[in-house]
Order: sequence, then structure tokens, then C-alpha cells
Amino acid sequence: MSAALPTSSREWHLVARPHGWPKAEDFALREAAVAAPAEGRILVRNKYFSVDPYMRGRMNDVKSYTPPFKLDHPMDGGAVGEVIASNAEGFAVGDHVLHGLGWREIADLPAKHAVKVDPEIAPLSAYLGVLGMPGLTAYAGLFEVASFKEGDAVFVSGAAGAVGSQVGQLAKLKGASRVIGSAGSDEKVKLLTEEYGFDAAFNYKNGPVRDQLKAAAPDGIDVYFDNVGGEHLEAAISSFNLHGRATICGMIAQYNSTEPTPGPSNMALIIGKRLRLQGMLVGDHAHLQGQFVQEVAGWLASGELKYQETKVEGIENGYDAFVGLLRGENTGKMIVSLV
Repeated sequence: MSAALPTSSREWHLVARPHGWPKAEDFALREAAVAAPAEGRILVRNKYFSVDPYMRGRMNDVKSYTPPFKLDHPMDGGAVGEVIASNAEGFAVGDHVLHGLGWREIADLPAKHAVKVDPEIAPLSAYLGVLGMPGLTAYAGLFEVASFKEGDAVFVSGAAGAVGSQVGQLAKLKGASRVIGSAGSDEKVKLLTEEYGFDAAFNYKNGPVRDQLKAAAPDGIDVYFDNVGGEHLEAAISSFNLHGRATICGMIAQYNSTEPTPGPSNMALIIGKRLRLQGMLVGDHAHLQGQFVQEVAGWLASGELKYQETKVEGIENGYDAFVGLLRGENTGKMIVSLV
């Protein structure tokens, strides 16, 4: 047990359900008391925590695949930090762990809910992105859900984000014939082609997605990895070759909509083209974790797989980081740094 434990910790609470875009007054940064961990528990000083698009859905009081955040309680999400007190076998002060109690400075959690990580293999923040949940989402979504095979032409929306940038690179590493990405700025488009090796990319704000995709993929696409929904999904359906497969991972375009958003107008093409559109949740693919870490760590070490992070400094800027993510202000994984 550590001798001098902190007596308090700051943590973000949801205090009102956002209607449309989240507002600052929907959140509060509050002080909470810290005590020594009970039996079987550990105390972790968080160094980084993750903000992710799925968290917007958890702010609504609706039944979903993951329970909504409770009002006037600390929010949670991926975090990585250092054990500062342990009352559990197998965990010692100084160990680094990945766990699910982010949005706070100090986390008190059952040791069974923490996974040790090695800062020698990769920077700690990488375990929230390229080696973490977004990375596994890219890996499982491309290889298992979309049944990617060598020679496929792949289109990725939200391609400069934590998931999308990895999907495109994994497809290239596994022999895609062509990889196309869409992003929300000319700077991100340049990053995709010059840094991440995409064959083509376009700024979806520069014209109709359908037209830009057709120009970038004149021979059509076989796989679509959807992080956006809306106009992007309609464009992909139009560009699909026979037996195309889509992984429906996210629909950030409509997360803050207050009215129902129309679906693609060309869904009849699903029949003639014999398309497969499949939703995915990363939790269904935990069996791939070992294989994923081993393969991706190898590509990171060799320099074949590149990644970027957008770090926002200070817990007091947690809300700003989250809203910035929803606005697309991040390149790669959006992370709040507490170090």
C-alpha cells in the first residue's frame, strides 16, 4: 500500500441529457473523496483517458447495447494509468493498467477489470487507440465482419480518425487493390495519401460524396467501412460491385440530430448487387484480442503501420475534447492527457 495517497480526485459528471449537440452546462467537473482500496481492488492514477463517438449515445436515456450514463455520476470510458495502491493479488504499485474508469483523475476499481500493459512495447496512450479498442474495431471490422480478401477495393469514411486510419492501412498491408478514404479537411486528405498510404482520398465537404467516390474508385468498391452513415452510405451502395460487404461501425453524421434522419434512397441496389451490410460492436470480437495485439505490435515496430493522436491537456478540458471529437477536430485518436 502506498503511504501518501491523494485525498480527492476530480471527475466529470453528466448533469443533464443533451438535446442535439452537447453543451457545457450538460456537464460538471466535481471533486470526489479518495480512500484506500478495499480487498480485491486497486487505485489507479489515470495518465490518459479516451473520448469516443459512442459516448454521445450513452448520454441519451435510451435502451441500447451499453447502458446510458447516469446523471450526477462520473462518466466512464477507456483509460490507462499507474497503480498507486493495491489490495489485490497480482497488482503492485507502479504497474501500468488499462481499464474502463476514465473521465477522472483517480480510479478505484476491482483488479479483475484491469489489464496490465507494457509501456516498453508502445507509449501508454497507444493502448487507448492503435493497440486498444479503436484498433481492435478496425481489425475485426475489416477482417471478420467485412470478410476482407486480397485484391478487394476498400472505401473508408471518417478515414483520418482512430478507427478509419487503421482500417485503410490494414487493408493495404493485406493486399487491397485500392484503398479510398474520405475526410473533412484538405489537410486530412493529404495525410491519408502521403502518410498512411491510401491510394486516393477526398474531402467530403468539396462536393457530393457519390461523385467524388465514383471518381476515386472508377472500378467500384468491394468493401465499405462505415463510420459516418448518411450520404456516405448511399454513395457506397451506389459504388459497390457485386457481393460487396459493408461494416456499419458508426454513424457520427446523425449522432446529434434531433429529428429522424432519412436513410439511403438507393437501397433497392442491395438486392441486385447481393450486398451484405452488417453492424458491428467491438465487444463481440474479444476472441481476436491476442492475435490483434501480436500482429499490430509487429507492424508498429517495423514502422509499416503509422498512427497519430490528438492530445488535449488537462482534465478540465475533457468536455472540450469530446465536443471537438464530434466536430472532427481530431486527427487520429482523441485523448485527454493528465500527465
